[in-house]
Amino acid sequence: MGNGHATIGNDRIQIDIDRFAGGRVAQIRVGAIPLLIGPGDAEPGAITWGAYPMVPWAGRIRNGRFDFDGERYQLPPNQGDHAMHGVGHVLPWDEEERTDDMTDLSLALPNDERWPFGGSVTQRITVDGAGVSFEMTVTAADRAFPVSFGWHPWFRKPTALDFRPASMYRRDDDHIAVDELVDVAPGPWDDCFVNHEPVRMSIDGVAVTLSSECTHWVVYDEPAHATCVEPQTGPPDAFNIRPRIIQRFGSATASYRMQIDSNI
Repeated sequence: MGNGHATIGNDRIQIDIDRFAGGRVAQIRVGAIPLLIGPGDAEPGAITWGAYPMVPWAGRIRNGRFDFDGERYQLPPNQGDHAMHGVGHVLPWDEEERTDDMTDLSLALPNDERWPFGGSVTQRITVDGAGVSFEMTVTAADRAFPVSFGWHPWFRKPTALDFRPASMYRRDDDHIAVDELVDVAPGPWDDCFVNHEPVRMSIDGVAVTLSSECTHWVVYDEPAHATCVEPQTGPPDAFNIRPRIIQRFGSATASYRMQIDSNI
């Protein structure tokens, strides 16, 4: 494990994990069928492949700026003028425990200009005969902070997508969500939705169902080669729209399930 790579799973489902590449799932294979865009198939960059954690914020923070507890904070921009997808996907994670079908990963969040609050994150990834379960917990140290976190899987282009959200966030001229819910517009999408239903798709004959207690889902299906379906605890720019606060020494947990139904 010196190179950060590990594989967990069973005779049916195999999960490749690259903890040095942001604690991400590098590939999910059902039999011989890969479900994700792997590192060799992606455009250069940390955000275009695998399935990675977005933490301690998900999506864009507008201009990297937000106010919290009477102070103005400036995060380093990494997507135009904006700060996107947190820091967890570009930092190496530690492996706390691994069995044949489970891994526990941990990350000490920075306490510097990248993220001025410290804290920590844990991930648990578990494989069984019917699918994969993901759980993430964010914990504050001696400072409270705002949080919005989730997962960003890059699925190989599905032949079918069944997604039935209740509403969507309007995007402004900067293509960033604002605090206004509107009716769901036809795709293609790069949008955040309020969704309470499982999301179903088919990839090379493999039926995949995603479910989560998260009510915010981003779907990015504009690329011809991939579709991203991202459960997360809040909308993009959550620190400015509707911040969730973790109090000092407190924590927040979220999870999602990837059910895999096929005869493979």
